[in-house]
Amino acid sequence: MVASVAVLSDIHGVLPALEAVLAEPDVMTADLIVVTGDHAAGPQPVEVLDRLRALGDRAVLVRGNSDRELVAMARGEWPADAEAWEIDLWAARQLGPRDVELLAGLPHPVTLEVDGFGKVVFCHGTPRDDDEVVLVDTRLERWEEVFADLPDDVRTVVCGHTHMPFMRLVDERLVINAGSIGMPYGRTGSPWVLLRDGHVHLGHTPYDVDSAVEHVVKGSGYHDCRSWAEHYLRAITTDAEAVRTFGPRDGRPAATPRT
Repeated sequence: MVASVAVLSDIHGVLPALEAVLAEPDVMTADLIVVTGDHAAGPQPVEVLDRLRALGDRAVLVRGNSDRELVAMARGEWPADAEAWEIDLWAARQLGPRDVELLAGLPHPVTLEVDGFGKVVFCHGTPRDDDEVVLVDTRLERWEEVFADLPDDVRTVVCGHTHMPFMRLVDERLVINAGSIGMPYGRTGSPWVLLRDGHVHLGHTPYDVDSAVEHVVKGSGYHDCRSWAEHYLRAITTDAEAVRTFGPRDGRPAATPRT
């Protein structure tokens, strides 16, 4: 049984954002840090993996879809639409053998006993699929499909993937999205979650975005790094835009055009 868990997600290779969150007192004192996927697909992939390794046994890394895809790319399986994957392809080429081995061996999902919560499932997209999309306004019928194989004694699910933090009840289960450390939508800074004493704290770490952008640019060899960092660290993509983009992927019925 773990007394307290700090949950981070979707670092996407942004070291200064990760460092800012790791410096939070509640994160520093948590018994365990669970990172729910998409660790390295970004401008500082090796640096982020090295920092996560340095946490030792305090960190539990869960596989995200981008981690799985980076492994495939590093092993020579290039996507057909390579232009859309430019930074991912670059990041895959930076990985050494031990980085690929680390990412290839990550589990999904991970179940832990947390004091005050019982069994908690930590996943990336959903417990059954690291790339499945669920949103704060996903309909209950879809959630029922997503949780169909989940044991009844799992009453809390923590996920990431969509880069927008939320907490809601789904037919008596508590669902928490930890948001994104490195590619937040709708708000600058890095969201994270703390589970402790049966309570959920939705944390948010502001940091000097100007300095973080410069840190990423100087610390990365990616040719379009400044443009990437300016867009994602400044949260140019709004949450509303992201919900509209992701919405069709949660199985919701298509909107009926007005006549």
